[in-house]
Amino acid sequence: MNIRVHFHRLRIIFKDLHSHCNLHLLQNTRLAVGDRREKPAMGRRPARCYRQIKNKPYPKSRYCRGVPDPKIRIYDVGMKKKGVDEFPFCVHLVSWEKENVSSEALEAARIACNKYMAKFAGKDAFHLRVRVHPFHVLRINKMLSCAGADRLQTGMRGAFGKPQGTCARVAIGQVLLSVRCKDSNSHHAQEALRRAKFKFPGRQKIIVSRKWGFTKFSRADYVRWKQENRIMPDGVNAKLLGCHGRLANRQPGRAFLDAVSST
Repeated sequence: MNIRVHFHRLRIIFKDLHSHCNLHLLQNTRLAVGDRREKPAMGRRPARCYRQIKNKPYPKSRYCRGVPDPKIRIYDVGMKKKGVDEFPFCVHLVSWEKENVSSEALEAARIACNKYMAKFAGKDAFHLRVRVHPFHVLRINKMLSCAGADRLQTGMRGAFGKPQGTCARVAIGQVLLSVRCKDSNSHHAQEALRRAKFKFPGRQKIIVSRKWGFTKFSRADYVRWKQENRIMPDGVNAKLLGCHGRLANRQPGRAFLDAVSST
């Protein structure tokens, strides 16, 4: 009889301990889930999820608010105020894919190119320009991914999400980066763009421009028109003085000249 009473008491004690442990474990789980809801420590979704261009452009507007600022804030690096005659050589990094390029990738490429040029060519010996801007807004439908999330949160798949970041919609043959410098630093500029190429997804090509700097004139035409006094510098670009306009504003020898190259 005494053994049965003792066994019954032990059974009640173990049952109470088991229920107490389950309650304590449930409270800790709820606290952990609550912390995850308040402080989402998840990493950024990989850019490969947004690489393909599928939908229409979705820019920031009064209907699309709360868009985070893009990572890239500077688009011209180096001696951006140098005249058009200072840097005749120009090389481009051209995209060979139709894809989305995130603002983080543009910033990483700008930093890599700028660091190499500043180290080997000099910080005052080049002008780097980022030619694309991240205007397209990316969305994400945030959902809990922890253990037991299906019991805490259930939502429709593929729902219209909230803005997460920005990217640039790039076409085949579109210029991503451009560097102008002197002819003596041409190999440094090409190597800098080769290193910046690894920051982008897809394929890119490095193409040496036939133009003079960032202008639209070929190097042969620019030199010839410069000798004929028909080119007027305009910052990093240049203006061609043609045969249009008032004769009273023309200088001697500049009227009735062909504005189109004969070559």
